[in-house]
Amino acid sequence: MGHREDLLAGAKRALFEKGYAQVTARDIVAASGTNLASIGYHYGSTKALMTAAMLSAIEEWGDTIGHALGGAGGDPVDFWRRVIDSIRSHRELWLASVEVMIQAEHNPDLRAQLAGGLQEGRRGMASLVTGVPEAELDEATVRTVGSAQMALMSGVLTQWLTDPDTAPSAEEIVAGVRALSGGPGLQQHVAGVGQ
Repeated sequence: MGHREDLLAGAKRALFEKGYAQVTARDIVAASGTNLASIGYHYGSTKALMTAAMLSAIEEWGDTIGHALGGAGGDPVDFWRRVIDSIRSHRELWLASVEVMIQAEHNPDLRAQLAGGLQEGRRGMASLVTGVPEAELDEATVRTVGSAQMALMSGVLTQWLTDPDTAPSAEEIVAGVRALSGGPGLQQHVAGVGQ
């Protein structure tokens, strides 16, 4: 690897270990084995390097999620078990995804790139939930199913990152969605959770 790649890898390590707001140029240099001048030469600034690191982390996150959820086979409980397992095993990637969103508020370039990825994310989520290949999905399904699944994923993520001891299980998530969607009464869903 060259200095540019080393810097990016070091910035991602520092991002995962310290979080975006706490990373300094010296942290990146220490993690990458490079020098301070390399940051300016290859990326222009520490902020630009951290933006690249965050986008790279989000790509990794998307790949990890796609791989983890790809084999759920239409079983909603299995899908949510895989999501929860991924949050447990790749916590640093999930945390980075949350931090990227917060930092995007103050970084127009990052925000534009994230906004551009939303449609792709909606399409991917709709495909995972419906089993329809992404290229065959109509826009209404992407906007409804994909958007709702992304919203639900964000809420589950927040609960699991904040308080995993009381976060909902896969069975509880599915029971709640069914109750909200007008399926059998809430009492039946709650009673059936875990059976």
